[in-house]
Amino acid sequence: MTTTNGSAADGTPPKDTVTDATPGQDTPIVELKGTGKAYGNVRALHGVNLAVHPGRVTCVLGDNGAGKSTLIKIISGLHQHTEGDVLVDGKPVRFTTPREALDAGIATVYQDLAVVPLMPVWRNFFLGSEFTRGPWPVRRLDIDRMRKTADEELRNMGIVLDDLDQPIGTLSGGQRQCVAIARAVYFGARVLILDEPTAALGVKQSGVVLKYIAAARDRGLGVIFITHNPHHAYMVGDHFSVLRLGTLELSATRDQVSLEELTNHMAGGTELAALKHELAQVRGVDVEELPEEGDLTAPVATSKDGAA
Repeated sequence: MTTTNGSAADGTPPKDTVTDATPGQDTPIVELKGTGKAYGNVRALHGVNLAVHPGRVTCVLGDNGAGKSTLIKIISGLHQHTEGDVLVDGKPVRFTTPREALDAGIATVYQDLAVVPLMPVWRNFFLGSEFTRGPWPVRRLDIDRMRKTADEELRNMGIVLDDLDQPIGTLSGGQRQCVAIARAVYFGARVLILDEPTAALGVKQSGVVLKYIAAARDRGLGVIFITHNPHHAYMVGDHFSVLRLGTLELSATRDQVSLEELTNHMAGGTELAALKHELAQVRGVDVEELPEEGDLTAPVATSKDGAA
């Protein structure tokens, strides 16, 4: 028997996946092939190729409106794609609900975390998947077991909190993100989608989150790191995909692109050249360090790109 979040009735994380395949290092857990999404006559995403491998961080970068949110919603089961294919363990899928994606081992940690601020850390760790004990219909929460398990799992990820009974709302933004990552790992996620986890954080807190992204990768998860910050992406990323206006502009592995080239692609070649020309007319603005459009030498995405 499973609860609505795919865990066993007593809160134990699922031991089996929904597929018989056991992906190897070179086999994508999740793969998009020419995937797109249209809302009526508006194309939000078009022809995107992306592969998520176990033990690797795939960074998806782009400015506001680039299509990052649409990509997340397709993979996490919130929206269905209208073109191309989505494959899990090499098999085509069409998720109709987030539950189906979660059952396939795809967990999403959104920027606005779904936590109850006044509840203790351990209670939020098991929210919706609580351990219980005793016979039905007088089963009650197994608080000691949940507190002990939460502490062990957080420590396994290198997260040490002085008091698990403190309200999770008293933790820093970075700490809350890390608790959410540890929770996803505990409940059997194979693919972890992180939606702008460092967007509202300072330098120190961002560093903490990046550390645990690397820890999740080292535990064999395939991580999709959604961000608009190329510096953060380059610290932990193995593969980089840059979206622009719903299409894939850049698809490159770490050894194919430098941080400078990645940043330039994020800024946009044509737009950056136009901006440089405009700023050159303003007194007191130094534009010498801004690259020209032709300075973008990183590999541009093609219809065959996307594999990490």
